[in-house]
Amino acid sequence: MELRHLRYFTVVAEELHFTRAAARLGIGQPPLSQQIQQLEREIGTALFLRLPRGVELTEAGAQFLEDARAILASADRAIDTARRLGRGEHGAITVGFTASAVFHPYLPRAIRAFRDRYPDVRISLTESNTVSLLRGLRENAVDVAFVRPPYVLDPEFEAERVLDEPMLIALPPDHPLSRKRSVPIAALADQDFVLYPRPIGAGLYDAIQNACLRAGFTPRVIQEAPQMASIVSLVAAGVGIAIVPAAMRHMGAQGIEYRPIKGDAPHALLDMAYRRHDRSVAARNAVEMLRRLAHPEPSAPA
Repeated sequence: MELRHLRYFTVVAEELHFTRAAARLGIGQPPLSQQIQQLEREIGTALFLRLPRGVELTEAGAQFLEDARAILASADRAIDTARRLGRGEHGAITVGFTASAVFHPYLPRAIRAFRDRYPDVRISLTESNTVSLLRGLRENAVDVAFVRPPYVLDPEFEAERVLDEPMLIALPPDHPLSRKRSVPIAALADQDFVLYPRPIGAGLYDAIQNACLRAGFTPRVIQEAPQMASIVSLVAAGVGIAIVPAAMRHMGAQGIEYRPIKGDAPHALLDMAYRRHDRSVAARNAVEMLRRLAHPEPSAPA
């Protein structure tokens, strides 16, 4: 039994007339009658009562019509799902990101654009540190990961730079340095620092430490905090000052001032890591769209 037999049968059952059904199907009436007879022989019972002016469903035929419609609908859904998966319009992906990355407008804008373009692809978002996100890639728990260098990438993965943003000095609003429009790193030599722990964020930690060393001092770290939002909150509470990615300005925290770094400023780098040959078309579509939004083509001159 083939799907075409079920389709032929349902059309005859709807028309209750072989000639009209044949015209609707675009085939001859004799071949259609032969196909229905073959189907009845295979099932082992009559599906139609032949009448002088058409046909009528038998009791078995009426039940078979209900089941045939369900089978055809299921087959159509399976075909549609396979086609949409093949185009990356269906399925699920998981996007991972470091805590500070989400505050940059790029990431929410990119996720929203992907949702708008592929509304039937389910996106799961997970926040973690770079080490955990890369482990998630290896274990297929994450499809695209926004991570901060340095890191060691497995051969089956690829990574590319999506953000390179200067870092800012975060200060309590009553801090003497907040009266300056910009602050050189050297002016922080006698300040208390709130810093990200190196095991969790080696890239940001090293960028800050190296900038301070180039300015001639080692930062006096009095408090570490595992989340960038926690660092900002501790600065607002007057615990110390911090050097944070510029995107943290978008956090909207109260009681804090941000000042550009004058001169040699450390940068916060963000990379997009993904599998080189991901079998998921949805994941490949996500990488392409995220890449395009990170590096938009310049507008043509008017």
